[in-house]
Amino acid sequence: MTAGFTEEGLAAFDAALSRHVTSGEVPGFVALVARDGQVHVTHAGHKALGDSKRIERDAIFRIASLSKPIVGAAAMLLIEDGAMALTDPVEQWLPELANRRVLRTLESELGDTVPAERPITVADVLSFRFGFGSIMTPGSYPIAAAEGEIGLNTLGPPWPPTTLTPDEWIAGLGSLPLLDQPGTRWRYNTGATVTGILIERVTGVPLAQVLAKRVFEPLGMNDTGFFVPAGKRHRFTSLYQPGPAGLKLLDTPEGWYSAPPALPDAAAWLVSTIGDLEAFTAMLAADGGGLLSAESVRQMLKDRTSDRDKAENAIFFGDHSGWGLMMSVPASGTSSSGPGAAPEDGTPRGYGWDGGSGTMWRTDPATGLTGILLTQRMMTSPEPLAVTRDFWTAARAACA
Repeated sequence: MTAGFTEEGLAAFDAALSRHVTSGEVPGFVALVARDGQVHVTHAGHKALGDSKRIERDAIFRIASLSKPIVGAAAMLLIEDGAMALTDPVEQWLPELANRRVLRTLESELGDTVPAERPITVADVLSFRFGFGSIMTPGSYPIAAAEGEIGLNTLGPPWPPTTLTPDEWIAGLGSLPLLDQPGTRWRYNTGATVTGILIERVTGVPLAQVLAKRVFEPLGMNDTGFFVPAGKRHRFTSLYQPGPAGLKLLDTPEGWYSAPPALPDAAAWLVSTIGDLEAFTAMLAADGGGLLSAESVRQMLKDRTSDRDKAENAIFFGDHSGWGLMMSVPASGTSSSGPGAAPEDGTPRGYGWDGGSGTMWRTDPATGLTGILLTQRMMTSPEPLAVTRDFWTAARAACA
């Protein structure tokens, strides 16, 4: 039976995070820890550098790759409906991905291919094993150049946003060969964008509307979406990129997110608040919480990566994580022995993910601890930010 937090521990938690505002590492943050029914939220700093108004609990952030699990939940609802199944070939909705060709090697020219050994399935897409995605080894490859020319935006940051519509984007992907045979290798990111377009094709409804009706409205996630309406922009944070000269302004509330995007990218384009994410994470922690079935949650949290996947993507997985459906999950065979147990990087052995805009969430079922951190300082690698490390150290220390 878990307990919550100590008052002294929570005070130290608040102070540990606030130091990163004082030092200038982050302009501001909103953070949450929850355990055994006790929820604690703290915030400090400003929505933008030079802004005299303090950041509040209801501040809106670009959550980047925290979009992935949210859209994954919508996909699972369609599976529960019987509209699609994990074993279904996606080509019945995405004919652009039928009759795939696969590069003979990563270094091959685009015409040097072999036939795909089988169709791409829904499970391949949601588990990021459909044959296309991030290239983690150094070098210049013809496929990367071709992807860049089309403007798919799958191999780098999601901003600035692509000008392609969903139909144009999937047609562009369909014009390229796969990097790997379907189901054989994990590659980050692209599967999430495909998932969003798949949801649109299965339902015949824009992704934003599907998410609003099936996920946001039932959970009360009133501030989550693909853009920020004018009436809410006073709560929207600015985005910064770190560099040698300090934090550089990348986007303002009147910038990229001031209108609906051409491509509502399921991989990285949602905005949200700490309260909305609290509702989403609590739903998963409650085995679906009346939104998803317990079986859907189990499927999402099942590690689907191989030992080779983990070895090739150690920068993502470390020694304790794998990948389920649209999110990071504990690696098969790992466990946590208590609030103080954590891998070297400090991140708990739980499920969730990180966003390149400086956002993070994990839930550790073994300890009952959930943590969410929202900042507007862009990450420059999958390595945790200093504020993230201090977040988890202080959160574990605060556990009663």
